[in-house]
Parts: sequence; structure tokens; C-alpha cells
Amino acid sequence: MAAGTEILAAGTLPRRELGRMLASRHPGRDGKILAGEVELRTPLVHTPETGQWGGWGTRAAISVTRAEDWLGAPMEPAPVEELVRRYLAAFGPAGVMDVQAWSGLTRLREVIHAMRGELRCYHDTEGRELFDLESSPEPSDPGMPVPVRFLPAFDNLLLGHADRTRVISDSDRKRVMPGGAMVLPTFLVDGFVHGSWSLKGTTLCLTPFRSLAAADLRAVTDEAERMLPFLGATDMITNGVGPDRTAYGGIHA
Repeated sequence: MAAGTEILAAGTLPRRELGRMLASRHPGRDGKILAGEVELRTPLVHTPETGQWGGWGTRAAISVTRAEDWLGAPMEPAPVEELVRRYLAAFGPAGVMDVQAWSGLTRLREVIHAMRGELRCYHDTEGRELFDLESSPEPSDPGMPVPVRFLPAFDNLLLGHADRTRVISDSDRKRVMPGGAMVLPTFLVDGFVHGSWSLKGTTLCLTPFRSLAAADLRAVTDEAERMLPFLGATDMITNGVGPDRTAYGGIHA
């Protein structure tokens, strides 16, 4: 970590270059693993191209820089309570175990219970307590339609809960998280993952995991068409095979 911090003090570096320089200082060690440890244990920033939709992957060319240099200010520890507020602002209502799964911290029950005066409390179908910010909108009627949404790769909505079945089934999770630390881009229908997507050149490829009703498929393709200019894509294709082995999908200009 000390070596990585010293190397990055000189400026932004691609991951592969950071790994090469660390390996030269520690002969016999895998520079890629050393660079990964520096990223995990040191406040770093990935430069903006990392967030380009459709171009994800563990790319050695991704550049990293020290957070304090990027921000122009020293890093300071944040109160745990502020971390809880930030999490709930994004993912509430959620339980203690959800916050712990997302943050990697433990023993947050006492922290959250001490914050009860500023939080709204609910219970899920199993009777477990869920918390949210007082300023957050009230949960909608369970029967209210939820619009189709496309999520990027590695989206925290799929990772930030202890019980991920709130948004993705166990069987679909194996398809979206196939190993190698990958979390594929997905689309949601009625608030749940129903398929994945990818960008092949200028073509947006949709892969539903099961047959979709005509109205749902139309909603998915309508939302995908809205996303084409954002991705720099010009056309899309939907493909897949339903549980009944019937092929579905087609090419849309």
C-alpha cells in the first residue's frame, strides 16, 4: 500500500502500469494482485471512462489516481451514521443486514437503532424491520405499475441487499453473475430482473430470460430505443428462448 501510494503520488496510471511498477519493487510477486490490493485498501478514483455504458470489464487499461489528488482535498473518515443515510437514500427501505451487506461493516444494528428518531420504520412480509429516511417518498401501492428500467453492469441495486431476491431471482442471479467478478447489465420489468443486455459495436443486444407478454416486450423495446442515442447505438436485436423452447425476439431498426 505504501509503495502504491508513493507511485500514484506522481500522477494517474493505468492499472497494468501500476501492477508492473509494484512487481518491480517486489520480485516474485504478481503485480496484478498487488495493484488490486492497493485499489481495495487505498482511496482511489477510477477516471471517468470507466463509467461508459456498454464498455465494462476488468480492463487493465483503466486508469486510477489517488482520491485526495482527484478531489483536491485530504480524505477524512466519515461518520458511520452518514454512510447509513447515504445508503438509505439510494436503497431504502432496507434492513440492518442489507446495509451491512452493502458496506462490508458489521455491528450496525446499534448504530441504526440509535438513529430511529430520524428514520421511518416498516416491516417486510417476514416481519423484519426495514428503515428509510423520513424525507424519502412513501412506498407505492404494491399493485402500482413499475416502468421498465435498464441497469448498467455492476449496479449496486443487484448487490446492495442481503436478500437479493427483492429484485432478482436466485436462478437469474446465476446468469447475471456468471463468475469472474462479473455482474452483467440487466433490464427490469415490474421491478425485477427479466433479462440482460450488451452492446456489440453499434447494436444493442437484448436477452430476455423468459418469454415476455407482448405489452412487456413492447415496453422493453421502447425503453431500449430511448437508450440507443445515449449508447451511440443505431439498432438493436432481441433474442432468447423461452421455457417452452419457443424462440422469441426480432431485429428492430
